[in-house]
Amino acid sequence: MRSDSGKERARGGADGGIEPLVPGDPRRIGPYRLLGRLGSGGMGRVYLARSEGGRTVAVKVVHEEHASDQRFRARFRREVEAVRKVGEHFTAPVLDADPEADRPWVATGFVPGPLLEQVVRGHGPLPAESILALADGLLKALRGIHGAGILHRDLKPSNVMLTVEGPRVIDFGIARALEPSVDSLLTSTGLVAGSPGFMAPEQVRGESLGPAADVLALGCVLMYAATGRLPFGHGAGNQHAIMFQIVEAEPTSTG
Repeated sequence: MRSDSGKERARGGADGGIEPLVPGDPRRIGPYRLLGRLGSGGMGRVYLARSEGGRTVAVKVVHEEHASDQRFRARFRREVEAVRKVGEHFTAPVLDADPEADRPWVATGFVPGPLLEQVVRGHGPLPAESILALADGLLKALRGIHGAGILHRDLKPSNVMLTVEGPRVIDFGIARALEPSVDSLLTSTGLVAGSPGFMAPEQVRGESLGPAADVLALGCVLMYAATGRLPFGHGAGNQHAIMFQIVEAEPTSTG
């Protein structure tokens, strides 16, 4: 099971802070001067940066070990294309990108705000009024994402950013066009792409997906925000147990 960018943080550190650059970090990516680290994951590292015109941006840089993998580069190009199609009302807008660079990168608008996962872990479930606002914002975001002909396929609390202008859906690393083939649902290692606990049964089985898979994930996200628990997999000891419950068991709505 993989979601390479799923562990990636749009904000560095447990509290969403910015970490300093370390030896070995580049000081510039394309035309952008790097200021600090915002987060990292299996796919790449995200930096806070500044453009030559003075705009603050977030720059995602693919890890060096992935740069020579042409399938990974193709996946990265799809991510950039997906975010550009969706538009800035629902995600951080793409400002610049170079998927063909020695280390591919993409620069997006810097949208300050914590991740939903960080908020629930640090402060507990959200109050009812906040849940309603979150649901409204995420439904509008999914409408925009699906309206652009894109399935996100990895909607989860660590991919939802809470901002003063409403929630933003981030990380389109495994997004695909609507109605992809079964082959396109598999990673280069032959494993189904997604995050246990937020996957639809058809996603676990490696079948073709439609918008309903993202809607089910939205339900899981809202339950987590409201209760701190998941409808599937609570108390499960491993990912396989979670996936078995998703396919075979009824959701648990206690709490």
